[in-house]
Amino acid sequence: MAYQFLKYELADGVLTITLNRPDVYNALNDEITFELQDAWKAAAKDEAVRVVVLTGEGKAFCSGQDLKAGAGQKRSFLDSLHKRYNPIIRAMRNLPKPVICRLNGVAAGAGCSMALACDMIIASEEATLIEVFINIGLVPDSGSAYFLPRLVGMSKAFELCAMGNKVKAAEALELGLVSKVVSSAQLDEAVKVYTDYFSKAPTKAIGIIKKMLNKSATSTLDEMLDYEAYSQETAGSTHDHQEGVKAFLEKRKPVFLGK
Repeated sequence: MAYQFLKYELADGVLTITLNRPDVYNALNDEITFELQDAWKAAAKDEAVRVVVLTGEGKAFCSGQDLKAGAGQKRSFLDSLHKRYNPIIRAMRNLPKPVICRLNGVAAGAGCSMALACDMIIASEEATLIEVFINIGLVPDSGSAYFLPRLVGMSKAFELCAMGNKVKAAEALELGLVSKVVSSAQLDEAVKVYTDYFSKAPTKAIGIIKKMLNKSATSTLDEMLDYEAYSQETAGSTHDHQEGVKAFLEKRKPVFLGK
């Protein structure tokens, strides 16, 4: 697909979406947010997509909202979030496929929120995350106030949001914000380890797992027990479950089709 501010590249089941405004550290203007919405819709519809990698071109992952793009204009934050940012975060969390953040540099503001909305973050040693909103008298948005307390606890989440502390990759790993930290030279290979796995995994089951974990954040134990039973019934009717059982009985490696 052709976009002005995104690269959309699909190969062997792996879709790579690259924010492509490197001259402004991949800051988010109106156009790129609407392109992102379209890209996530396309990823959801395309059965050839088994796993998505989200990354940034150049030195940064995403520096957040492009403040220069709307300078001098009166903007409704409410409208901007409802029309531009919230649909992106919902699409990422509702996508029934794994999303890996290739965190190649700074992720600030809404860029940090997008990184946290991914299912996994593989970071370079030079990468940083920062809830920069407070530095211009704003509050976290685009899901950060949802994701952070669940990842690091209420006290640390408050500190990061209220003080705008820069979290370097090593600390992010200790806090549980990222899954793995490697050198910049090893970042692509580290991401490939995961994409190689997910591109051949039972995608339907992984999509259900993602939905279950989303639901667990606001559910009781009894509700989750019932939902697990429902979800298992759904997973049990997939082609990949049948293939998994058959491969086990035949003592061979399963060939999952993501169906």
